[in-house]
Amino acid sequence: MSDSPVSPATAMTDLPPLAAEDIVLLGAPLWVWQVVAAVAGVLALVLLARSIWNPTPGSLRAWAAANIAVNAGIAVTGAVVRVTSSGLGCSEWPRCTPESFVPIDTGHSAFNAAIEFGNRTLTFIVLAVAVIVVVAVLRSRPRRRDLLRMALIVPIGVVGQAVVGGITVWSGLHPASVAAHFLLSMVMTFVTVALYVRCQEPEGKPRVTVAPMLHTVAVGLVVVGFLLLVAGTVVTGTGPHGGDAAAPRWDFAMVTVTRLHSALAWLTLAGSIGALVLALRTGAGRATRLSSVLLVAAVALQGLLGYVQYALALPEALAVLHVLGSALVWIAISRLYFSTTSLVPAGEEISGDPVGRAAERSPAEPSPGR
Repeated sequence: MSDSPVSPATAMTDLPPLAAEDIVLLGAPLWVWQVVAAVAGVLALVLLARSIWNPTPGSLRAWAAANIAVNAGIAVTGAVVRVTSSGLGCSEWPRCTPESFVPIDTGHSAFNAAIEFGNRTLTFIVLAVAVIVVVAVLRSRPRRRDLLRMALIVPIGVVGQAVVGGITVWSGLHPASVAAHFLLSMVMTFVTVALYVRCQEPEGKPRVTVAPMLHTVAVGLVVVGFLLLVAGTVVTGTGPHGGDAAAPRWDFAMVTVTRLHSALAWLTLAGSIGALVLALRTGAGRATRLSSVLLVAAVALQGLLGYVQYALALPEALAVLHVLGSALVWIAISRLYFSTTSLVPAGEEISGDPVGRAAERSPAEPSPGR
């Protein structure tokens, strides 16, 4: 065994490569676009630093909305990975290949490798926004523990998403792990909607601010809506878009699982129409009425898209749009649910017009008696 020292030059060659030279997008190597994205991110942080370090109610609300967008958005980009058969464009995790953290000699096309690696990179954007929201909540005055708890859940969930993503790669894109990956994004989206709504209200305990039946329907829609998402992942795991030609598929009858998914969609539409009718007939607040209208529209359009997608044998572009529609329907269900309750400060009771006044109080308005 030789004891001769290793030269610095030799040591440098043993390091894993940091840039992919063999992937070219729009005439430039992939690493160039990575550098451009990193510089743009740093500049954006510099320009937005004030809104993070000295947040106003408006800027906190904007960052909370961005939290919703990135958590739902990464589910959509995951669908792009799946329909383009790019799921194993990086065959390892956390590295892309056994020898490299970046896509070099992946055995897949440059397009597939770039799509998968790009989706992994987006995880850092989701995590960055989640951390920014935590900092903004910590810097808000008065500091609210309820908002901080919700804000902290999101970066923890993003880390969990990365782990589930690794399991998905290690399992060769097993449909169960792919489904878990998507559903965890939807759970995080629910939490981000909660944070968005509650940061506009005073600190307190949640009280129902609509007719009891309307609140019950909203709760039921959350349950049925999540079951609809689960059924959608079963259809996906049975269908042709597995993320890779060699990815395992569930051996379910496609017609059967599609009919189950369709039945849950019709139940969601019925519940949405019921919520809208109740919101209008019981004099619910503007937020609840608007959420009901948007939910009915979202479910109807999503259902129409689903039938067109099935009739055309699941084309790739419509599959991505369907995932986007799923995320929008889930956001609408979440928004309706949280619009049926409002935070009420300790010692304050909802009086007068409980639906209109308590549910629509602006964060800038001081609560009575405060």
